[in-house]
Amino acid sequence: MRPPAHKAIVDEFAAAIRSGTLPAGTRLPTHRALARERRVALATATRVYAELAAAGLVVGEQGRGTFVKVRSGYDGIEPSRALPVPRLADLSFNQPLAPGQGDLLRQALRTLATSGDAEALLRQHPPGGHRHDRAVVATYLLGRGIDTAPENVLLTSGAQQALDCVLRTLTRPGDVLAVDALSYPGVRLLARAHSLDLAPVPVTPAGPDLDALDRLCRARPVRAVYTIPTVHNPLGWVLDRRQREGLAAIAAAHGCALIEDGTYAFLEPSPPPPLYALAPDHTCYVAGLSKNVAPGLRFGFAVLPKRLLQAATSSLRGAAWGAPGLVTALATGWLADGTVARLERHRREDATARQDIARAALAGLDVTAHPSSYVVWLGLEPHQRPDHVAAVLATEGILVSTADAFATGPHAPHAVRLALATPPRHELGDVLRRLRKAIEEIAP
Repeated sequence: MRPPAHKAIVDEFAAAIRSGTLPAGTRLPTHRALARERRVALATATRVYAELAAAGLVVGEQGRGTFVKVRSGYDGIEPSRALPVPRLADLSFNQPLAPGQGDLLRQALRTLATSGDAEALLRQHPPGGHRHDRAVVATYLLGRGIDTAPENVLLTSGAQQALDCVLRTLTRPGDVLAVDALSYPGVRLLARAHSLDLAPVPVTPAGPDLDALDRLCRARPVRAVYTIPTVHNPLGWVLDRRQREGLAAIAAAHGCALIEDGTYAFLEPSPPPPLYALAPDHTCYVAGLSKNVAPGLRFGFAVLPKRLLQAATSSLRGAAWGAPGLVTALATGWLADGTVARLERHRREDATARQDIARAALAGLDVTAHPSSYVVWLGLEPHQRPDHVAAVLATEGILVSTADAFATGPHAPHAVRLALATPPRHELGDVLRRLRKAIEEIAP
C-alpha cells in the first residue's frame, strides 16, 4: 500500500529541520506555495504543516506564516533543565522556601520520632486519610472561608493528585471540561490522560468571559468547569463576589460541576468567599501545601460534596491511596501548631517584595500580575516569538516558560511567564534587568 501523499513531504521537512539544513526561525512557504511547488492539493499542504506543528518542529503565526521552531527545550510544560551556559536564574518554576525551613523540618522529625507510636507512621492509612487528620485540614480551611465536615475532606499526595481524583470522579472519557483559555498546565495534562475534551473559555483582564461560558454550556454538554478564582495562574486575577456568584449560577443552571483550584489562594490577604462556600453542592475544592510550605512536601486535599465521597475514595484507592503517613503527620503537625500560617504570612510578604522588584525592573513593558503573587505574565512584541525569546534567554542562563504551556486552545499569545520565587531576592532585580535587555535586543 502506498503511503499517504503528504507523508514523504513531512518526512523530508522533518529531516531537514532536525539536521539543521532548515535552521530555526526559517520562514517556510505558504500553504498555497507549498501546494504549487510539490504539485499537491492545498488540503495536503495544510496537513503537512499540521503534522509538523504537532511534532513540535514548526509554529504557525496568524498573518505572518509558518516558521521552523526554535528547539530550545524551554517551550513546554517540562522544559529541559540543561542550559548552554552556566545557569543564572530559573524563572520557569516556583520553588519558594523560607529561611530556616531546614531547621523546622529537623525539629518536626525529632518530635515525630519521640512522640506516640512511631510505627503507626509506617502503616497504611485508609484512602483519603484518617478522620483526625482530615479534621485538622477542615479546621485549617475555616481560615479560607470553607466550613466543611472532616468526612468531606480527602487527603492526597499533592494538589495535582487531588485534581486527578476529582476529575476521575466527575468525568468519563469524551466529557467536555471547560477551562480558561490560559490556565494551569497540569489540568491540560490530566485532561489528555483522561481523554477529556477541553473547551477553552476566553479570558478578560478581570477573569473568564462568563457570557462566553454560558454560551458554551448552552451549546455543548459541559460536564465540569475548572477555575482558579483567587490568584489565577498565570494571570493573577481575583474574581470579585459578583463574578463568583455568576459562575456558580451558570453551573447550577446547566447542571455542571465546578472544580475550584485554591493552590495560590493563600497569597490574597482578603479574598471574597470561595466558590465552595457559595455553591457547596456543585463545587469540588482542591489545594495543597507545595506553594505555601514547600514544593517537596507532596500533601494536598480535596473537599467534595457528600454524594461524591464514595466514588472519590474508590478513585483514590485505585490510584495511590492518598498521602503517606509520615508526610501526613508532618503536614498536619505544622497545620495544627501554626507553622503553616506563619509560613503563609512570610510568603505573602516575600511575594509582595518580589513583585515590587519586578515592577521596577520591567516598568513600561506589558506586565500582568497580582500584587502579592510569585508570577508575572509578560506580553511580547508581535515580532518576538515566545520560543525564540526563551532560547535567547537560555543563552543568558535564564529559564522561562512560554505561553503555549498555559494555552488550552490552539492559539497561544505572544507572552512568557516569569516565576519569581526561586532566585535569591537580592539577585532578582539584576536577573530581570538582564532579561529585559536581552528581550529588547531581539530585532524585528
